[in-house]
Amino acid sequence: MNESLKASTPDPIEFGTDGWRAIIAEQFTFANVERLTQAIGRYVMETYPQAAKGELPVLIGYDTRFLADKFALRAAQVLAQMGIESKLSAHDLPTPTLAFAAQNEPTAGALQFTASHNPPEYCGIKYLTHFGGPATNDVTARIAAHIKDRSTFVAKEQEAPTTVDFKAPYVEAISKLVDLSRIGSAKLRVGYDALYSTSRGYVDGILEKHGVEVKVLHNWRDTTFGGGMPEPKKEYLKDLMSLVKTHQLDVGLATDGDADRFGVIDEKGDFLTPNQLLCLLTRHLVVNRGSRGAIVRTVGTTHMLDKLAKRYGLEVIETPVGFKYIGEQMRNRDVLIGGEDSGGVSIKGHIPEKDGILANLLVLEMMAVESKPISRIWQDLISEVGSNPVSHRSDLKLLPAAQNALFEAIDAKPFSELAGQTVISIGRLDGYKFYFKDDSWLLVRKSGTEPLVRLHAEAGTPEQADQLLEGFKLLVEKILTSLDNSANLSEPRDVAKAAH
Repeated sequence: MNESLKASTPDPIEFGTDGWRAIIAEQFTFANVERLTQAIGRYVMETYPQAAKGELPVLIGYDTRFLADKFALRAAQVLAQMGIESKLSAHDLPTPTLAFAAQNEPTAGALQFTASHNPPEYCGIKYLTHFGGPATNDVTARIAAHIKDRSTFVAKEQEAPTTVDFKAPYVEAISKLVDLSRIGSAKLRVGYDALYSTSRGYVDGILEKHGVEVKVLHNWRDTTFGGGMPEPKKEYLKDLMSLVKTHQLDVGLATDGDADRFGVIDEKGDFLTPNQLLCLLTRHLVVNRGSRGAIVRTVGTTHMLDKLAKRYGLEVIETPVGFKYIGEQMRNRDVLIGGEDSGGVSIKGHIPEKDGILANLLVLEMMAVESKPISRIWQDLISEVGSNPVSHRSDLKLLPAAQNALFEAIDAKPFSELAGQTVISIGRLDGYKFYFKDDSWLLVRKSGTEPLVRLHAEAGTPEQADQLLEGFKLLVEKILTSLDNSANLSEPRDVAKAAH
C-alpha cells in the first residue's frame, strides 16, 4: 500500500465514552479486538499496580451476538500475554451483572462485548470501571491514546482463562433492592419478552422463583434477533403487546440486547415511554418507599421529573446525554434515581450503571404495592402533577460539514422565536436547548455515533411538540441554503420520529 495513502486512512477503531461498536468482519475483527484490548491493558497496567503484577483481575463478559463469546476469549488471551489476570464469564450475561461484579469484588474493571440495542451485524466493546459504572471521558481518552501503540499478539494454547458465573451475587443483590415477596403475593400475571437477550433466565427466573406467573417470549439465543433489533421500543414489542392482550396479562416487560435498558407494556397492550416510566418509578420511590435524594436526568429527558421534584421537595440535576454522567453523579451525590429518555435507569444503593432488569422488577413492585393497573397509576401521577407534557424526538441526517455549519450559524446568531413562540433562554450543556414561555423546550444536539442531529421537543400537546420540530427543520433549511454550496452540505431529511 502507498505509504501516504496508508497514513491518511482513518483508524477503524474510534473508542469513546460508550466504547467501540462496528460491523462484524468489516471493522469489528479479531485483529482490531486485539489492538483495543492491548490499549485497555496498557491503561489498566498504568492505573492499577496490582493488575500489572497479575494480582488484580479484569472481568470479561459478552452478550448473545455472533462471535461475541469468541471475541471475549481472544481478549482474555491478549491480557494473559500482557501478564494481566482475567476472569471470563462462563455464559453470556447482562451488562449490569458484569458491572455489579466489577464493583462488588476487587477488580481492575471489566470488558463487556456488546453492541447493546444495535442491529445484529454489530458487535462492540465497553470498558466498565472498578466502581461498576461506564468509563468517564478522561478514562476513554487515555485508552484511545494507546490504540496507536501496536504490538503483535500470538495466541498460545495454554492461555486458558478462568471462567466464572457472575449471576448469583447479582441476583442476591437485586433481591435485597426489590420486595420480591410482595410481588409474588400480588399474584400478578406477567408477560416477558427477552428479545433473545442476556436477560433471559434473569427476569423470568427471579419472578418464577417467587411464584409469579410469567409467559415468556424469545428466551433463546438467536444472533439475528429474530430478524429485528434487540431494542425495547414500540415497533419491536408487537409480539409482547399481542401476548398481553390475548392472555389478559397485567403487564408486559422487556429488556434490550445487554439488559441495561427496559420497556414496559401496560394491561391494555399500550407501550409506556421511558419518560413515563422514569416518572412512575420516581413517584414510587418517594411515595411508596419514603425514599429521598436527588433526581438526575439527562438534558433530553422529560421535565415532568422537575415537576415531581418540586412537589416532593427534591433537587434535580441535569447532565449531558450519556449514562456515564448520571453514574458520576450517583458516585458523588445522594441520588435517589438517575435516568435518561432512552430507557436507562438506576437507583440509590445500586450500581452507577443503567439496569433494565432492576427497572422491570421495580415496576412490578410499584404495581404490587398500589394494587392497581399501571395505566391507572399513571393517571394518578398526572392528577398529582396537574399536567401531562408530551415529548417527541426526531433526527436530521446531515453530513459533518453541514452539522458544523449549522451549529456555527446558531452560535453566531441564536434565533429568538420558533413556531410562533418566543425563546426565553438557551442552555448549552449539550448542544442547544431552547426554552419557551409555556414550559416547552427544544433540544438540538449532534449524535456521537451517527451523522445525525438529534432533536428532542417537549410541549403541552403532541401538536405543539411537532410544531417545534417542524419549525426547527424549516429554519435549518434556510440556514443551510444561505451558506456557500462549496461547503458540501447535504439537504436535511427527517429520518425518525417517536413519542417519548
